[in-house]
Amino acid sequence: MKRMRKSCNPCNNGKSTRRNNGSGKVRDISSKNVLENPVLCAQFLRDNVKVPLFKNVRPEDIEDVSERYRPYLGTEFESDTVKRIWLHAEKGKNDSLFLISLTEHKSTVDYDVAMQLLKYMTCIWLEYSKEVEQKSEGVSGRKSFRYPVIIPVVYYEGKKPWTADRHFRDRIAQSSLFPEWIPDFCYEVVSLHDYSNEELLERGNEMSLIMLFNKIQDVVDLSEFLKLPQEKLNRMIKDTPEAILNIIITVMENLCMKVGASKEETVECVQRVKERRMGYMFENMEKMNIQEERKKTARAEKKAERAEKKAEQAEKKAEQAEKKAEKKARETIIEVIVSICQEKGISKEETIDKVMEKCQLNKKTAEKKVDLYWKEIL
Repeated sequence: MKRMRKSCNPCNNGKSTRRNNGSGKVRDISSKNVLENPVLCAQFLRDNVKVPLFKNVRPEDIEDVSERYRPYLGTEFESDTVKRIWLHAEKGKNDSLFLISLTEHKSTVDYDVAMQLLKYMTCIWLEYSKEVEQKSEGVSGRKSFRYPVIIPVVYYEGKKPWTADRHFRDRIAQSSLFPEWIPDFCYEVVSLHDYSNEELLERGNEMSLIMLFNKIQDVVDLSEFLKLPQEKLNRMIKDTPEAILNIIITVMENLCMKVGASKEETVECVQRVKERRMGYMFENMEKMNIQEERKKTARAEKKAERAEKKAEQAEKKAEQAEKKAEKKARETIIEVIVSICQEKGISKEETIDKVMEKCQLNKKTAEKKVDLYWKEIL
């Protein structure tokens, strides 16, 4: 999620991706811009989000309501999208759920995503309550009233595995000791690099083509892309409407900038896409020193791995400290329970039961703990 930070795309050095397309106009594109198109959004949901309800979602079922939440969240969330998905029940009754899509180009893991998502979810439910209250005053206070389901989705373009906890409760310290008081939800992660080029190609739709473009982050990726069958690439845009074709052209322009294409080469690639001969768009591009670029990529990866190892070591130390603090807190809680039970004259057996209940321990462990803190009265 965007939080007044630089873009995570390693190919544009944190700058917004812009390019002159030969007409003098500077164009800009992001995943948010792509998913604002209902056709592309429907393709993305059907193919990538593992929610059965989305298998048959249609463009006309999707309503973009992102702007409704700007007053709550401010411009720091402007790169994310909120969609209202209309479901069609068998008896003709329409219902809806909400989808939050964090569509900033993420190439590094954001460990605080769950907390940012919770802000979104709270805003959506508050706004929904206001919406229904305007139609029928007092309805949100009734016993039968229910808030809509929200399905949070993170679109991740990094090559490293997504290692952030997907459950909100795991961002809360000592959550295992206080499960009853901690809200929880799980978010979906669509990890671009979990899909092979061949798998995306076989889908044969425009969103998968855009994902193929987004997978190209260095010349090694470009080399793999160029091995794909040209006729299949061409079929992906054979019947594409002009509005979606223009989005693909802009995504492709950004790709040309990432791989260092000249202005002339970029203009030629644009023309190839317009003619729906996309499979041939790089055929006249100047030869690149792939081996040298492989070496550069390898050096960069080693440097990133060293930095990641240091971060992992620091995280392990933090986890160990947290576990130690949790253990100490648990022992303190058990000692307090035992002390209070003794003061109230509660039997040892009943005290063991209370320790089992409050601290979620088995009987054998609870007995040991109670024996440890039970003060024999002389």
